[in-house]
Amino acid sequence: MSADTREFIQNLFMVAGGLGLFLYGMKMMVDGLEKLAGNRMRTILKVATVNRFLGVLVGALVTIVIQSSTATTVMIVGFVNAGLMTLIQAISLIIGANIGTTLTAHIVALDINTIAPLFIFFGLLMYLFVKKKRVKRVGFIILSIGVLFMGLTVMGTPLKTFAKMPGFQSMLVAFDNHFLALLAGFIFTVIVQSSTAATGIIVTMYLSGINLAFTNAVFIVLGINMGTTVTALLASLAANRESKRTALAHFFFSAFGCVLLGPLLSAFPGILTFFQTFWSDGARQIAMFHTLFNVTTAVLVVPFIKQFNMLLYKLVPEISEEKASAKRLLHISADDSKSLSSAFSQAHNELCRMGGIALDNLSLALDAFFEGNQEKAASVVDGESVVDYLHRQITSWMLRLKNIESTADTEKLGAMLYISSDIERISDHAENIAEYLPLIENSIGSVSKDAIMQLRELSDSVLRIISMSLSVYEKLDKSNIYEIEDLEEHIDDLTDQFIENHIDRQQTDACDPRAGVVLISLVTDLERCADHAINVAQNTPISVAAAVPA
Repeated sequence: MSADTREFIQNLFMVAGGLGLFLYGMKMMVDGLEKLAGNRMRTILKVATVNRFLGVLVGALVTIVIQSSTATTVMIVGFVNAGLMTLIQAISLIIGANIGTTLTAHIVALDINTIAPLFIFFGLLMYLFVKKKRVKRVGFIILSIGVLFMGLTVMGTPLKTFAKMPGFQSMLVAFDNHFLALLAGFIFTVIVQSSTAATGIIVTMYLSGINLAFTNAVFIVLGINMGTTVTALLASLAANRESKRTALAHFFFSAFGCVLLGPLLSAFPGILTFFQTFWSDGARQIAMFHTLFNVTTAVLVVPFIKQFNMLLYKLVPEISEEKASAKRLLHISADDSKSLSSAFSQAHNELCRMGGIALDNLSLALDAFFEGNQEKAASVVDGESVVDYLHRQITSWMLRLKNIESTADTEKLGAMLYISSDIERISDHAENIAEYLPLIENSIGSVSKDAIMQLRELSDSVLRIISMSLSVYEKLDKSNIYEIEDLEEHIDDLTDQFIENHIDRQQTDACDPRAGVVLISLVTDLERCADHAINVAQNTPISVAAAVPA
């Protein structure tokens, strides 16, 4: 092997290693920022959707803070799945996230790689030797920034060597074909799964002296913007339909910009020449084009968000309720790279969905009982099998979570496991009630009107306390916990009153004894449902920041 070949391979390995450091530094930074400000960012995202323009601004600002459009999109999808945000609100936030993610390219263009070791040194000191948790997190973020820029430094030296190689310059000529340039940007971004990293590398190439024509670099950036949507599209394949629409919104936003600006820039290259007059160095030109591309696309799309929303619903239409309730996890992904905060958020959303199914199941069981409807009773059994499946899957998934170090996280995990169990037991009691129908079907007519009235009052109160408790967990708001506790005491009183009155009716032969046995069992099931409901409310971990839905 010749010395030149050996040097080429060594430089290639250096570029690969630098890219690995850059990507790892970026992941560290995203995780650190999410832990430092993730809950606050989620709160802002949830409340700041008054109008589409504010949504774009908030989406951009949140992504600038946490430096990851993917993390922002995950939070947005979580809100849509949980019913806390409409798709039309999510679209404006995603558009803003695409603008906010361009900031890193501007930071890279500042060429501050030489001070990367200082970031690593001071960040490591803060992370290792300061006990205050918030300072440790800030230190971790500073450390991650140092690792990120160290990766660029490692890549920079071999790239400067490549810049002097005739063969490498010849390879860049292939990008004179705009389609090939766009395709290269698309494929590279799909591989590294980060538009920020891909754009950062293009900027680093300029800083290293690689003579890449600005026009060609522009089309690579267009491909990068398309490639960053693929991860979300793939992740949405196994998710619910709102997730698919949200992922498509991200894809169509980028595709619209590429389809509109690509041919325009090819036909009128003078636009880019005019653009270059405002910024002298190539690195800054690329960073500015990346930002202005997303801003221009946003300006063109935002006025037509309603029409955009309608298109997404036509492309991904609603399906029947029957299919929607299939046995599958809608909010939980199998991505092992997720942060602990994101994992808890996914479990939270899935538990909210499970609770809704259990509540509907109990309501359906009571309707079946009072109406004598065997078809509804059969549907309860199907619904119970779905709740059982979700309970097993959610519990198994949560028990496999990693990175649980703090006492608060351990307590939160335990609370969520208890909540899952309580919800599952409510659905079990619903199935019990549905199974009483054949036992009482022939003697329901002998049950007194007073007993039926009392049963309906008790049933309505139980459905109400379950709904209120599930709302406490969904919103993580215990402000009405005392009202729930009072209602639970009222249900206990209604239960005791029903049993006393039932004994009196039995003594006067006002009620069929066979039906009486079933009625007592039903009342017991309802009273236990109320007990499980108040457990859900009391176990809700509202003081834990990471439990807020994403």
